[in-house]
Amino acid sequence: MHIDSDATQHLQQAAQAARRATQVLARTPTERRNAALHAMAVALRQDAPAILAANATDLAASTATPAFRDRLTLNPARVDAMAKGLEEVAALPDPVGRVLAEWTRPNGLRIRRVATPIGVIGMIYESRPNVGADASALCLKSGNAVLLRGGSESVHSARAINAALVGALRATGLPEAAIQVAPTTDRAYVAAMLGGAGLIDLIIPRGGKSLVERVQREARVPVLAHAEGLNHTYVHAAADPDMARRVVANAKMRRTGVCGATETLLIDRAIAPSLLPAIVADLAALGCGFRADAAARAILPELPAATAADFDTEWLDAVISVAVVDGVDAAVAHIAQHGSEHTDAIITEDAAVAEHFLASVNSAVSLWNASTQFCDGGEFGFGAEIGIATGHIHARGPVGLEQLTTYRYQVFGAGQVRP
Repeated sequence: MHIDSDATQHLQQAAQAARRATQVLARTPTERRNAALHAMAVALRQDAPAILAANATDLAASTATPAFRDRLTLNPARVDAMAKGLEEVAALPDPVGRVLAEWTRPNGLRIRRVATPIGVIGMIYESRPNVGADASALCLKSGNAVLLRGGSESVHSARAINAALVGALRATGLPEAAIQVAPTTDRAYVAAMLGGAGLIDLIIPRGGKSLVERVQREARVPVLAHAEGLNHTYVHAAADPDMARRVVANAKMRRTGVCGATETLLIDRAIAPSLLPAIVADLAALGCGFRADAAARAILPELPAATAADFDTEWLDAVISVAVVDGVDAAVAHIAQHGSEHTDAIITEDAAVAEHFLASVNSAVSLWNASTQFCDGGEFGFGAEIGIATGHIHARGPVGLEQLTTYRYQVFGAGQVRP
């Protein structure tokens, strides 16, 4: 991994300033951090014309797919949603200083485990401009500083959003270095961040498979990884048909470019002949295309045949893979083979089957009778999210305030010495 010296020098300066900012935030009362978040929300609304103009510049240069453009696009409602997200984060309890556990030893020592900020967070993301605002809010509230490196496709939007947020920090007397945007979209800066051991405490990648794989392969800093959203909705034989149709349509087509979108429909063989045609008709009416296995095509011969690779594809588009399965264990086995441990759902009226499914799939998020598109920090009550973690340590699912803290121990004695 070659690291450009100019990028390294700038990163060192930015990270050192961020470290100093965390020291200030550690002494900043909750009320002041909340006031800054409210000021940032006001700034986003006031600067909405400039933010939308910058976004129009990014969109004009984009040659991406419709789903990718949707992720890149801002409009007045989405800018206002970013601002509301900041206000929601401000309204949440302060995660820092929480007493996670407390006990007294036989020798009288009282030990306390206390939540504390992680430190300097490096955020590498693609396309979605709102990620910068969400990450900034969550990091500020949890006492962390953040170094943001967005993709070249959203650079103008990211800088305009950051200018509004930093202006609010300045106005409220908090260190501007708490929220910084990389000065360049050159890949050399990413390399410098990945090699920033001792400067950055945690890297969070949020983007496509190639980005996440590069970060995991090259990082010399701990990584909170976000794998593909290769999500499944399984329609069990005991599903309510109307519910199944409604949930599947939403899970696939509400927004096809988000990581919580369903990419594969699994349906029980017992009900497939009667229910699958209706589900397919609903999706087709919304503009969805299909890749179907042999059993599904036996019911609907007009569906395009799926290849083996299709069931391992995160479409992020108006396409869904379809497979007929023989019961819940077959569905779980299919998910284990093809899924990414992100988000998977079952639709059924059988509580025992639902509990078996929820206990068997190893997804970061599993749902019963609900759309996979609820895998979202805001929908979980986190105010926002910095990403969806699909690894097996520290945090899983939407990463909010609590997941951006670690802990330390405080020990209270009365003169004890160790024998």
